[in-house]
Amino acid sequence: MADEKKQVEIKKEEIKKVETKPEETKMENKTETKVEEKKETKKPEKKVKEVPKKEVAIANGYSLKISPKQSVYVCKIIRGKSPEAAIERLQAVIDERRPVPMAALEVGHKKGKGLAGGRFPKNACKGIMEIVKQAGANAVVAGIENPVITIAKSDRASAPFRRAGRKAKRTHMHIEVKDKVKLAEAKNK
Repeated sequence: MADEKKQVEIKKEEIKKVETKPEETKMENKTETKVEEKKETKKPEKKVKEVPKKEVAIANGYSLKISPKQSVYVCKIIRGKSPEAAIERLQAVIDERRPVPMAALEVGHKKGKGLAGGRFPKNACKGIMEIVKQAGANAVVAGIENPVITIAKSDRASAPFRRAGRKAKRTHMHIEVKDKVKLAEAKNK
């Protein structure tokens, strides 16, 4: 009995040796070396390009659904201010704390405001506020340290027809932001 058990165990070991052929071990070694090669070859690090500093940051809005007349007066109140101050001023108009002066449009006086005529053009302020935010973000990317809105203009855009032959109001906006210090230096020269 003992001899038979030993013979069975020897046959099992031989079968195991036959099952694991040397070719398979070679294949396993090849795959291991490929994995090692993949680990060794690293991609070169990408060099970060420095963005050249620009003197002007521009933001445009095309065919905005706001009144061209109101946007002219809103542009007057934000011109010469930093983007942050302009956003605060526009938010004050939306909250009806400070009206936009519109004396040339024969608008009624505002009681107790010390203002000849003014209104609260909320839709125009909301549309222009988005463009001012874009201009401020563009100024940050351009590397402008002390941004000031130098040009804020609105133009009449093509107006599509609506129901009953009415035309819709559309406005193009253009806002430029420059560095306040460089503007002062240019004026002094």
